[in-house]
Amino acid sequence: MESEGLTLVVKKNTADELNLPYSGLFSYISLNVHSSLEAVGLTAAVSTRLSEHGISANIIAAYTHDHLFVPADKGDEALRLLFRFCC
Repeated sequence: MESEGLTLVVKKNTADELNLPYSGLFSYISLNVHSSLEAVGLTAAVSTRLSEHGISANIIAAYTHDHLFVPADKGDEALRLLFRFCC
């Protein structure tokens, strides 16, 4: 836990049902690429690609996949950029 407080990642409807405050709405993108915590460069490549187009992202690197949270109004654009990046 951070000294400033606890961060929870929950769906909007769950936050609303539980009367939890939230600071914004974000689109969730899971990278279906098997990544490793020892791998170098995936987070940098993704964040660079998005930032080149003015899209901020919070990235959670999990054991086998990385998960992105981008502003809700940028979700579709972020997906298009990432699909072009990989395919």
